[in-house]
Amino acid sequence: MSPTALPAAGPEHGHVTFLGAGPGDPGLLTLRAVEALGNADVLVAEHEVLDVVRVHARSGVAVVDTDSDPSSDPYPGTGAPQLTVVDGASTTAAAPAVRDAAHLVMEAARGGRRVVRAVSGDPGLDAYAAEEMLACARAGVPFEVVPGVAAAVGVPAYAGVPLRDAQGADVRFVDARTASDRCWTEVGASDGTVVVSTTLDSVAAAAGELVAAGRKPDTPLTVTVAGTTTRQRTWTATLGTIAQTLKQAKVLPSPEGGRPVIAVVGERSAAAQREQLSWFESKPLFGWRVLVPRTKEQAASLSDQLRSYGAVPHEVPTIAVEPPRTPQQMERAVKGLVTGRYEWIAFTSVNAVKAVREKFEEYGLDARAFAGIKVAAVGEQTAKALVAFGVKPDLVPSGEQSAAGLLEDWPPYDPVFDPIDRVFLPRADIATETLVAGLIELGWEVDDVTAYRTVRASPPPADTREAIKGGGFDAVLFTSSSTVRNLVGIAGKPHNVTVIACIGPATAKTAEEHGLRVDVMAPEPSVHKLAEALADFGLKRRAAAAEAGDPVTRPSERRPGARRRRSTT
Repeated sequence: MSPTALPAAGPEHGHVTFLGAGPGDPGLLTLRAVEALGNADVLVAEHEVLDVVRVHARSGVAVVDTDSDPSSDPYPGTGAPQLTVVDGASTTAAAPAVRDAAHLVMEAARGGRRVVRAVSGDPGLDAYAAEEMLACARAGVPFEVVPGVAAAVGVPAYAGVPLRDAQGADVRFVDARTASDRCWTEVGASDGTVVVSTTLDSVAAAAGELVAAGRKPDTPLTVTVAGTTTRQRTWTATLGTIAQTLKQAKVLPSPEGGRPVIAVVGERSAAAQREQLSWFESKPLFGWRVLVPRTKEQAASLSDQLRSYGAVPHEVPTIAVEPPRTPQQMERAVKGLVTGRYEWIAFTSVNAVKAVREKFEEYGLDARAFAGIKVAAVGEQTAKALVAFGVKPDLVPSGEQSAAGLLEDWPPYDPVFDPIDRVFLPRADIATETLVAGLIELGWEVDDVTAYRTVRASPPPADTREAIKGGGFDAVLFTSSSTVRNLVGIAGKPHNVTVIACIGPATAKTAEEHGLRVDVMAPEPSVHKLAEALADFGLKRRAAAAEAGDPVTRPSERRPGARRRRSTT
């Protein structure tokens, strides 16, 4: 048992965990933080980290969303938390009342409930967490602290700016919003590294404070906005040139000038060093908005892979899966599985697995009903879905993951070794007859059963349709001919600046028939190989820009007016 494992909550006072959610990257949550979130009855989270922590909370947990109310902030610009109760089970449309943070944490802990109070960065550096801890102590509410990665440390690491080196220079941390004249004087007189937490439109003023306090105007400076997220952007300048740099980059003036930034001042933030150490922003698809037109279940693993390359996946379902119009055929086939009618069952998609599993659950069956039946699966994701169901496939194609690939490895019917000559094939209503014909040719009888129907999904929201047609996406991944036809049908044709990536020749042909230029094709028909191919394309594109001495841009930044619009993001 962990030495920091949660104690039993008191019957009256409950328990509060003050938790650091890190600077933005969900992967920076600690194991201890995930454990505490999984045990929470009530989640109290600052608005900017709510999405990071909510995914680890139990289903149905009450959520208290925090936001800043400038009109009631005793320290304007410091983001004093005002909390709004949002109970996930509530259906009331009335606007909830804004409440004092410490009071709400205490109120949530009453009745023996476990409360997690999540703040961005680390609780030890949060301006208000200490006040809430003291309030807990005074009220006799037990609490614990789970540290998180502080923005002042995590953001420079993601920007490729080390704060110390072998020379071991001093590091000072300054919050420009509350720093006193004495603080500026002390850091200005030092030659160590200074990490300044400020806002985009105030960074030049902070640089001026340092110069006025004695720092040389040519001291290197980096400024990072949206650190540790795929929206991260870093500028390298000096104390004396940062204002002009941000102006030339068309970052300022901007209505979003109040966005928080981390500025690192000192020789370790020099441009030459950052070029070698900028591991995050140099990912092959960093910042690319990639459209993933697949069903929600199919998109998850592909989106995770795209994020690992630095992309921002945007999932747009193009196909909706519905039950068959006449369920009797499927019901008879599932009963046949139990009564020993089949020697084999062949799954050609994740949706086929899902359809059979749902029918099993309807009848109170589980994976044990597959005992004595050989199971075949086409594709890695289909095999994974079966394993998650508790079934290990006996046959997965050794070569091409398709019906043809499965037939290459499928054994012919042998009356000596095969007591039953029948195969159950649950499939979509639009599936081809290739597999059925091939199995019959090998001597098998086939029950070709419609397990689900695929229909065109509803159109995506208007802003997504506009981004598709207007060049707002950097790339789109097409994983089948139907995804091409359905996406164009429900949302329109992607803009010509958008990189088109296709899973294979048939899909590429369909894309070209719709007037699209195919830029990337997977070396083999696999969604993960398709993502790898797109990442390789992005890497080569970055290398070509660097070799030509050009700035690295995303494909969407080449569309007309993109530079002007980008200045407001």
